[in-house]
Parts: sequence; structure tokens; C-alpha cells
Amino acid sequence: MFSPTMFTMTEQTWNATQYALNGRFVADLAGGVIDLLDPRPGEQILDLGCGDGALTKKIAASGAKVKGVDSSESMVAAARAAGMDAKGMDADALDFDHEFDAVFSNAALHWMRNQDTVLAGVHRALKPGGRFVAEMGGHGNIAAIQVALRAVFSKHGIDAIEAEQNYFPTPAAYESRLRHHGFDVHYIELMPRPTPLPQGGMRGWLETFRRGLFERLRDAEREEAIQETVQLLKPVLCDDLGKWTADYVRLRFLAVSLS
Repeated sequence: MFSPTMFTMTEQTWNATQYALNGRFVADLAGGVIDLLDPRPGEQILDLGCGDGALTKKIAASGAKVKGVDSSESMVAAARAAGMDAKGMDADALDFDHEFDAVFSNAALHWMRNQDTVLAGVHRALKPGGRFVAEMGGHGNIAAIQVALRAVFSKHGIDAIEAEQNYFPTPAAYESRLRHHGFDVHYIELMPRPTPLPQGGMRGWLETFRRGLFERLRDAEREEAIQETVQLLKPVLCDDLGKWTADYVRLRFLAVSLS
């Protein structure tokens, strides 16, 4: 039987330097969602969950005026160092009022636990007819990784999936949620995207994208848990040349504020 700690949610922590080493592929693969945004000169655009500002900078190159917000102080500092207008802010505490022509988000929404509060804030931030364009983890995202983590962390009385509280919806579920918050959904699609990992492989991925989860363990337990997770995943996500591929599935959409 699991202990009560299994239901304690984990706060993911980010390190901008570590993210640049192990997570740069997230921005590198975002060309399609930026094309869907189609930023225009002079537009006011909010980058929700801007991270280290890599995509904020690409959007700004279109001539749009972009403001980034992120809950991680490390990421906001990196975005500012890159010359971006970035501000520390939780996604469920957006305080903008009909200021933006578009809200953009890449690989961030699935980390946000209070989805209805976030979507209400996004709707309030947009001008009438404003665009909400985003890509996030979708149904089936990192399924193998989640199964391995659940197996490893169950030994410590922690349900890894409940603790992380990532949200990977189906298109139908998220379209319903968007419509409930005053959006007309013009496009929504679930896309399998097996993603080759950089040199750090699965260990680098775990230390970057499950940093908060592993920080719940003591140092000795943490190293053992990382090694065990990597070994569980090796037969299904690592090829015979030692190249790792994460089992990503993405949900991409374009929605328009009705008022």
C-alpha cells in the first residue's frame, strides 16, 4: 500500500544551463507552431511559458512586440540575458486585460495544473478576435517514460504520475475546454513525434524534465532511481547504437477569442 506522500504534487524546478544542454530540441522542433502563429509586424504577442526566450526571440524577429512570462526565475533571467522582455509570473495568475493580439505557448501548457484558470487568463489577456496558438504534450505523450517512473517511484511510496500532474489531453477534451472558455477552435491535431535526444540521452532528459521529481529522493536514492529508470527504458527507447528517442506526442491548436 502506498503512503500518503504518493499524492503530494511535485513542483518542477528548472535550470536554464541544464535545459540548454538537454532540452534545446524543444525550441528547435517548434517551427510548425510558429508558422501556425504567423506573427506580424507590430502585433502584441504574449509568450506564455517562455522558458529561456529562444522562441520569444524568433517571434520578435518578425517585427512583433513580444512579452514573455514564465514561473521559473532561472528561465526568466536567461530570457532577459538574451535581450527579451520577460517577466516572472505564474500562468494561473495572468493579470493582463485585452492587451494582446495573440498568445503563444510551446511545451508549457502541460505543466500547468489549473487549466481552467490558465485558459480564463489567456482569454482575458486577448483582444476580441485574438489568437491562441499553442503546442503541448498530448494524449500518450511519454507513455513509456511515465510507466517506468511509476514503477521506480512506487518503491518510495510516490506515484510519479500523480506527483508530476502533467496534463496530456486528447484533442476532443481540450477542444471542449477551449470552447468552454470562449474560444472558437479553428484547428487542433494530435501528432506523434518520436524525438531523438541529445548527447545526454535519457539520463539528461530525466535530470532536466523530471528534476523536481528526483529531488524528492535522498542523494543516494536519487542516483539509484535514475539508473533504474534508464535501464527499464533502454530496451524500448534506445537503439543498438546507443541513441535515445523519447516517445513524444504533441497536441497543437489554433483558437480564436470570441469576445
